[in-house]
Amino acid sequence: MRTASISVKSLLPSVLFDIVAVTVIFLLPSFSHLTGIAMYQLDPMRLALFAAILLTNRKNAFVIAFLLPIVSFIISSHPYFYKVFLISTELIINVWLFYLFANRIKSLFFASFLSIVISKAIYYLLKFVFIQFLLINDSLVSTSLVIQLVVSVGISILVAFAMKKKLE
Repeated sequence: MRTASISVKSLLPSVLFDIVAVTVIFLLPSFSHLTGIAMYQLDPMRLALFAAILLTNRKNAFVIAFLLPIVSFIISSHPYFYKVFLISTELIINVWLFYLFANRIKSLFFASFLSIVISKAIYYLLKFVFIQFLLINDSLVSTSLVIQLVVSVGISILVAFAMKKKLE
């Protein structure tokens, strides 16, 4: 009978990455206050998500997608409770769509970009529903759509470039 064993050596890169990602998300609000730069507009959780995709494995990318908004809420009470659900859902869908598209589309740029845009569309649809049911009291769009588009294109370029280098 074969038993599955997980070695510490195989888990170490993912665990170290997760610690770094959580630490960065933990320190980001302080860094934003110190510099006066609205770091949240650079979509740091999505950057960490794609870093997990590039540097660890699929399972860990899902862990990061689920974990980062929760850890951020526990540490700083931000995002607020219902938005944690929205962001986690968006990031989990983003990971799933990225792997789905990466296996079907030759361009990693478009796989990344489409996964981001579709997951954002689902996020805004869910956020609209939450607003309608008075679960959240927020505007539908808090970060400019132009900024979101630029950041999405930037992340997609970085992913395509990094994956190309990784595959070479």
